[in-house]
Amino acid sequence: LPQQSNVTAYGATTVAIITLEALAGMWINAFIFCVLCTGWVKKKTLNSNEKILLLLSCSRISYLCFSWVNNFLSRFYPNYFYVHPTLQLLASSTTFFNYSNLWVSACLCVFYCIKIANFRNRFFIYLKVKIDRIVPWLLLATLLSALAMGIVIYDITETVQRNNLTFTCLGNFWETSIKRDKNFFSSFFLAGLEYAASFLAVICAAVFLLFSLWRHKRKMQTNSMKDLSMDAHIRAMKSILSFLVMYNINFVCLILTIIYTMKKENTMTLLISIYLCAFPGVHSLILVFSSP
Repeated sequence: LPQQSNVTAYGATTVAIITLEALAGMWINAFIFCVLCTGWVKKKTLNSNEKILLLLSCSRISYLCFSWVNNFLSRFYPNYFYVHPTLQLLASSTTFFNYSNLWVSACLCVFYCIKIANFRNRFFIYLKVKIDRIVPWLLLATLLSALAMGIVIYDITETVQRNNLTFTCLGNFWETSIKRDKNFFSSFFLAGLEYAASFLAVICAAVFLLFSLWRHKRKMQTNSMKDLSMDAHIRAMKSILSFLVMYNINFVCLILTIIYTMKKENTMTLLISIYLCAFPGVHSLILVFSSP
């Protein structure tokens, strides 16, 4: 009984921390959403980066909301959590908004790289000219990719739940467990591919942008240009570096989530989920302070 009460207290503390992080993250992203919508009403139009930020704020608010509900139900109401179709809807919705959050933030990093960096490559120049037309299609592709993963997760959880509800003896239960592990392995493999693809896009865009800014900063120093322009480039480099570090930690945590979920280690999974819930809010806060 003491051990069970300690586990319950630990779970309650974790949910309390995640609740505070989720509320703070939703508030920050709601602020970004309101500012962008106010500018949209005044100007009657949105720039490409504002379109990305608007979709990013919406996806992060939704992700934090569903992630909090997921954690809360799995901790305090596990019986209701596994009632059909609660598990499927929560898992697929959380997955959809999580991947849309990852991919839209990757799109934002790629957009800044193409807009700010200066390279003489023909393909890069073509992208710089056409980027405003490409952005809507890029956002549509990210949403379709996230939706596909959400549908896959829904089908897998439905199959697992159906199999778990139909076993009648030990042999059938063993067979069901093998099927469940195979289903989860396929979903984890797809999740790893999605994480790696978005992570690779962010790394490439950030490295190219940092190299371009560093080269431009050196050129300004040799030409003794005005300090204000140099300060702006240094601030941009710091912002990109902070995002790169955060995204690296986020990627590692996502991979660790897959590993520890397969090993069924709940303690480490909960600690990782605390950081994953903090990432959307902290990165949005950096965007707020780095934008006029």
